[in-house]
Amino acid sequence: MGGIFFEKLAKSWNNIEQRLNTAISNSRVGRYFKLEARKTCFTREFRAASTTFLAMAYSISVVATVLSESGGTCSVSDCTPPEKGTLTQDCRSKANIGYEKCIQTVKNELVVAVSVSSTIGCFLMGVLANMPFGLAPGTGQAMYMTYNLVGIHGSGHMSYQNALSLWLSESVLFIIIAASGLRAKLARFIPMSVRLACAVGIGMFMAFVGLQFNEGVGLIGPDPPSLVTITACAQTNPKTGQCIKGKMQSPTFWLGSAGFLIMSYGLMNDVKGSMIYGILFVTFLSWIRGTPVTYFPNTDAGEARYKYFKKTVDFHKIKRIVGKISFTRFKKGDTWVSLFTLLYIDLLATTGGLYTLAEIGGFVNDQGTFENEYMTYMLDAIATVVGSFLGVPPVVTYSESSTGIREGGRTGLTAVIIGLYFFLSLFLAPLLTSVPPWAIGPSLVMVGVIMMKVAKDIDWSNIREAVPAFITMILMPLTSSIPNGIIGGIGIYVALHLYDFVLGLIRKVKNMKKKDAIETEA
Repeated sequence: MGGIFFEKLAKSWNNIEQRLNTAISNSRVGRYFKLEARKTCFTREFRAASTTFLAMAYSISVVATVLSESGGTCSVSDCTPPEKGTLTQDCRSKANIGYEKCIQTVKNELVVAVSVSSTIGCFLMGVLANMPFGLAPGTGQAMYMTYNLVGIHGSGHMSYQNALSLWLSESVLFIIIAASGLRAKLARFIPMSVRLACAVGIGMFMAFVGLQFNEGVGLIGPDPPSLVTITACAQTNPKTGQCIKGKMQSPTFWLGSAGFLIMSYGLMNDVKGSMIYGILFVTFLSWIRGTPVTYFPNTDAGEARYKYFKKTVDFHKIKRIVGKISFTRFKKGDTWVSLFTLLYIDLLATTGGLYTLAEIGGFVNDQGTFENEYMTYMLDAIATVVGSFLGVPPVVTYSESSTGIREGGRTGLTAVIIGLYFFLSLFLAPLLTSVPPWAIGPSLVMVGVIMMKVAKDIDWSNIREAVPAFITMILMPLTSSIPNGIIGGIGIYVALHLYDFVLGLIRKVKNMKKKDAIETEA
């Protein structure tokens, strides 16, 4: 009796889903996004967007947390004056109520800034380029800004305002390069073996992140003698991630593993939305307090998370960071060096990464181009400016978009829905920032599994192609940097082909001399 009821319910739901997909595909929205032409439908795009957003939602809290460590626009004037004496610069490095309050305000505003800039970037990519990519301020750029430019609590050689001007200048140059068409040419200039290796390398990098303690399930962690080792410990150092005791006894690791198995079984049986189900399963169980796997333990950090989580709906106006741009630092030479270094690295990384996503989605044709290629590169560049004005690093296309592509995302409708999710996060940040890392980690590992299949297309029998591909793949996870992998792969490719180029040039010169000698004798 029960089986018949659920069978009828499933059939009824499938009918409703089919009618909804047909109605949207035949509507103006469906025709605009070319749903039928790209052999997709609304519910598939919705699942893809949901998967991508859940995979990259961590950017909201990570970028905001990392940037707040720089102190943002907080200064000595925000410190609480001592009862005796005067304020000094070191008030920022010591416990100070006024300064800490300012940092918390900046962090809350950064959550809003990240959500707004991501919403705009995703809408632009979806509506104007019709591509299923998710965009948000880059976590790598945020870390570089905090730890290399501004410094912890403003201890670096550049102020937060100066750093924003650096990003803005790079963004403008980025737009000029994209407008000239050089980005599209650069993407095709990258050797095929390196391009294929980029997909594998990004997958390995994401899987590596998904296995770590801070951003994933915690299976691996740091080890002084061997750099990394297996951990999944019952007790771990929260700062370093090193195992204290109880190796392979972490409850959250085993819960994350259960989520990974749900995803695996779902994909094995072609269940739509498998990654979402795995993420939600782990997340909901982690929200239950008083359990070994809770995301809200009875600690200071756990209580702070739970206090913010209970707000459910929250919103902060952006006052302290929006439009706070200063170009005074450009008088010094090291600023220009930083500018062109960042431009060079980001140009290769974002162009290569974006092109790789297009290849993963099957958008690249036999000529090496894809539909709306020029507009895609232009919008990716334009979105970088948005972040600078809102007080965050450049908005970039996230490699986590591959998770949505795997779920069937094929049009800009996916990007638009991702943008809507980011818009909702303006008000639902307490919920969305409470998805634990061991819920996201399994999906990142699964992306690594899926992207490994590209490795079979690399010509491993040809050492000149195999070595650059391997260098690209291995450097990305081991240096935690996609740019390092791309630059290393291209560099070794040029070095291995330089001999042939020089030899060919010598032969060409010799042939020209012989030809001139014959013409002279004649």
